[in-house]
Amino acid sequence: MAKRRFGKYLMGIGIAAGTLSVAAHADPVARFDFVEYRATGEETALSENEYANPVVPGFHPDPSIVRVGDDFYLVNSTFSWYPGLPILHSTDLVNWRLIGNAIDRPGMVDFSGLGTNRGLFAPAITHHDGRFWIVNTCIECRGNFVITAERPEGPWSDPVWLDFGGIDPSLYFAENGEAWIVYNDAPKGPPRYEGHRALWMKRFDPVSMQVQGEPILLVDGGVDPAEQPVWAEGPHIYKVGDWYYLLAAEGGTAEDHSQTVYRSKTVTGPYEPGPVNPILTQRDLPADRPDRVEATGHADLVELDDGSWWGVFLATRPFAGQSTLLGRETFLLPVEWRDGWPLFLDQGASVPLVGQKPGLVASENDPWDRWRDDFDGPLSADWIGIRTPQAVQRMMVGDGELTLIGGADAAGSLGKPAFVGRRLRHHDAEVITQLSFDPAGEGDFAGLLAFMDESHFVAFGREGDRLTVRMRQSADQGDRGEVVGSRPITQDGDIQLRIRLNGGSADFAWRPEGSGDWQAVAEQVNVEPLASVHAGLFTGVVIGPYAVSGS
Repeated sequence: MAKRRFGKYLMGIGIAAGTLSVAAHADPVARFDFVEYRATGEETALSENEYANPVVPGFHPDPSIVRVGDDFYLVNSTFSWYPGLPILHSTDLVNWRLIGNAIDRPGMVDFSGLGTNRGLFAPAITHHDGRFWIVNTCIECRGNFVITAERPEGPWSDPVWLDFGGIDPSLYFAENGEAWIVYNDAPKGPPRYEGHRALWMKRFDPVSMQVQGEPILLVDGGVDPAEQPVWAEGPHIYKVGDWYYLLAAEGGTAEDHSQTVYRSKTVTGPYEPGPVNPILTQRDLPADRPDRVEATGHADLVELDDGSWWGVFLATRPFAGQSTLLGRETFLLPVEWRDGWPLFLDQGASVPLVGQKPGLVASENDPWDRWRDDFDGPLSADWIGIRTPQAVQRMMVGDGELTLIGGADAAGSLGKPAFVGRRLRHHDAEVITQLSFDPAGEGDFAGLLAFMDESHFVAFGREGDRLTVRMRQSADQGDRGEVVGSRPITQDGDIQLRIRLNGGSADFAWRPEGSGDWQAVAEQVNVEPLASVHAGLFTGVVIGPYAVSGS
C-alpha cells in the first residue's frame, strides 16, 4: 500500500477524537488505501435547459427548503446516522452541494443504543431575523428541539429542547412578529382508528426559545375524516396573499403517501381542505408504468422572484414492486396555482424524471455519479457513521489511508461499529476499495459494508484465511450476518474488493493489488431482502469500510 504523508487527522464523525492507542491491543487493524464509487447504469440524456429527478439522489428523505436572497438551502432527515441533518446549498434548485451537517458535535444529541430507524425525523429549516433556524424531533432521545446558526454551514447551536409532544414540527414566523410551531400529534381524545393523527399549533417565543400557551387544533385526521385518513404529518404554513396555506403529508410514507393542502384567513384556523386533494400522489397509477416514482409526499415550497413556485418532496424509485436500496430521495417539481390553490401534478399524472429548469443562475453539483477518496486529508461531510461517537475511538485518517480498529460491536448490534460510509445513489453502481488487513484472531473481519439498518445489510471482506460475503436479512439472524459466499485466500499484501450492484442483485469480487483480473467470490446474490420496504421504510443503503473483532 502506497503511503502518502499528510499527518494524522482524527475524525469526529463517529469515530475519532482520540488516538488509536485507546483501542485494545488485540483488536484487528484494517487499513484502506482508497474507496471509489461509480454509477454503472445508463446516464439520462439532458438538454441544456433540462434537469433530472431526483435532484438529490440516494437516502435524503423529508426535505425542507428555505430561500435566502439568491441562495437555497435544504435539510434532510438522518435518523441515527452521525453527523446528522445535512445542509445542502443551491442557486438553481437543480444542482446541490453539501456544505455541512447541523448535528456535528457528539454532545448535541445522543443516539447511543438507538435503532437506525430512530433518532432525527423530519427537520424543518427557515430563516428569520438574520439567523437560520431548524426545528426537529429526536425519537427516543428527548423529543423536539430547536437549533440556530448565523451561517447555514454552521456552527449550529446546541439544541434547546421544547416542551411539547408529537413529531414533524416546523416554524412559521408571521409578519406581525408572532412565531408558531405547527406539528403532528395524537388527536384530541382516543384515536378512532390506527394511524389517526392530528395537526396542532403552539405559539413560539424566539427569545426564550420556548413554546407558550395551549395547543391549537388545526386538522383532525386529514382531508376527509369519513375515509379515515392516516398519518397526517410534515406540516408547513405559508402566507400567500390574504390566505394562510397549510401543507401536510397524508397516507403514510409508503406507496399510499400523498401531499395535501388546506387554507385559512387566519393563521390559527379554521383550515379548510382544497377542492383538489391530494395535490401530489402516485398511489392511483398503474404498477406497470415505465420509470416508476412512488411514495411521493412530505413537500416544502419556495417562491422565486418571477412569481413562480417550486416544491421539493420525497419519493422512491423502486427497482421491483416497492423495493429500493436507495431509500427516499429528494425530488423537485414546479407548482402551479389554480383558483387560489397550489398543485404539483394533475391527478393521474406521473412524476417526470426529466423537467425544465427554473430560470436561475446555475450552481455546481456534488460529483454523485463518480467519486474517489484517497484519504489525503480529513474526511468530507459526505461520510457518516452509525450513532454518536463513543469514548473509545476506532477510526483515523492519515498517511493517505483510513484506519479502522474493529471492536466487538458488529453491524447488527445497537453499539458503535467501526464503520464509515457514504450514501448509495444509484441502483446500478460499483464500489471498490483497497485493503491491508492481517486478522489478529479467529472471526476478525474487515472489508466493505452495505448497510440499510442493523437487521438488513451485506458485508464483504477478509475473514481469517477466507474472503466471505455475509448478509443479514432479519433480526432473527446473528448480528454479523450469515455467510452467503466464501472462498479461500492465500494472498499476502494488499487486496482490492469490489461490490457491484444491479438493482436487487449483487456481485462480489476481489483481486491482488496491481492485478487487472477480478476473481468472483459470490455472484448474482439476491439483495432485494435488504430493501427499505423490508427495513422500516425510513433509511437507504450507506456503503463503506468496516471492521469487526471476532472476539
